[in-house]
Amino acid sequence: MACSSGGSCQSGCYKDYEEEEEDRHSQKKEAANGVSTCGNDVNNRDLCVKCKSNETIAAANPGAAAVASGGDGGRFCADCFRSNLFGKFRFAITSNAMISSSDNVLVAFSGGTSSRVALQFVHEMQCKAQKNFDASRDRSLPVFGVGVAFVDESAIYPVTPVPSRQFDEAIEDMKLIVSNLSPPRKKFHVAPIANIYSLDSGDGNDRLKELVNAIALQNGYTKLVLGSCTSRIACHVLAAAVKGQGYSLAADIQYVDARWEIPVVLPLRDCLKQELDMLCCLDSLKVVKVLENPRSGINGLVSSFVKLLQEENPSRECTIVRTAGKLTPFHFNRIPDNDDGAHLASQRRQKKFNLKSNESLPPESFCPICNSPLSKSDFLSWNDVENGQLSAETFEAKCCLSCQFQILPKEPSSMEDFYSFLPQLIISRTKDGNHCNQRWLREQIQDCLLSDSEDGT
Repeated sequence: MACSSGGSCQSGCYKDYEEEEEDRHSQKKEAANGVSTCGNDVNNRDLCVKCKSNETIAAANPGAAAVASGGDGGRFCADCFRSNLFGKFRFAITSNAMISSSDNVLVAFSGGTSSRVALQFVHEMQCKAQKNFDASRDRSLPVFGVGVAFVDESAIYPVTPVPSRQFDEAIEDMKLIVSNLSPPRKKFHVAPIANIYSLDSGDGNDRLKELVNAIALQNGYTKLVLGSCTSRIACHVLAAAVKGQGYSLAADIQYVDARWEIPVVLPLRDCLKQELDMLCCLDSLKVVKVLENPRSGINGLVSSFVKLLQEENPSRECTIVRTAGKLTPFHFNRIPDNDDGAHLASQRRQKKFNLKSNESLPPESFCPICNSPLSKSDFLSWNDVENGQLSAETFEAKCCLSCQFQILPKEPSSMEDFYSFLPQLIISRTKDGNHCNQRWLREQIQDCLLSDSEDGT
């Protein structure tokens, strides 16, 4: 007879043999389904939640997991983590038609973890395309080209200059990194930041972006890849709001920015910096720290604030970017429809965000200093420009509110001096932007205008 007290009896009586067999069978079934039992709870907690066979990064490589505290190190194994991160990158590329087989892509490389991962992933996509090309019989799809560009910013840090020997070693390390990512061969470009003053651009990140864009244009590249990740974009969202750039914010945080001559793409937009740091640690991807100058001003304060928020809640950066992503993009936030892949991706994004076609929209007017799109409230009077006249007062009216507040002088006499030093290219671009709007408006009302031969009766 089995004791009625079950397993709690301490008298030494036995349990029924069938009950013991049933208990053992249920434990085996739970273990097979991945449900942890009391004895195996600790072991199953260290297994990857995706493959359920390998140890997590936190268990197998605590040093790499410490790089990204609070990330996916305690959930995924190294293989699944890398597959998940590359999946985000590849989905951003394919869903937005960022890279096609006929493209020549320029990757902006600073030596940091974000641009290093972007370069590595682009290289892997290129290698896969090369293998498919070699295996195909007709070889109808060519392999897209890849180049790498580095902007030398040492000239703008005179207080803490980088020793020339240390800088030369950093450049050689970058060249070695690029040369090891072959075949196919990738050309490496180095552009001093002093070249920025020969461009008709503003200041800050937009000037850097236009400098790299100029490198791409001069060397025949068709796309510019930046390593901007979720963490960096989250800082930009708050900094832009503080600087009064709320209207143009939607243009800066999208996957594609085609307002430049060479479209700029952000394939790492959905990846956290902590994830990129962990991948560099796991795969031993070499990074090069050329300049380690702390960020100052509004950008530095915002960066410290976002870092503090992220430490309190690891999902804060994603929340900031996801909230800002609800802003309606501009019509130039997509790849031009010059091939079938780009056309299909453009249609999907147009349907998702309820965008109008380019033909139904007037051409955007941009700030002549920072190249941000201008809202209708930024326009005052364009009559003087229409007559070919442009003064310091009218030029100020055509700048965005952020540049008016941060850059342009407040005193009229100082503004006159500032205007006298402006490059002629900026002034010409201001006039051309207005004439472009006038031509578009005339085309829209052409059917309602009287021809020169009609007397109006």
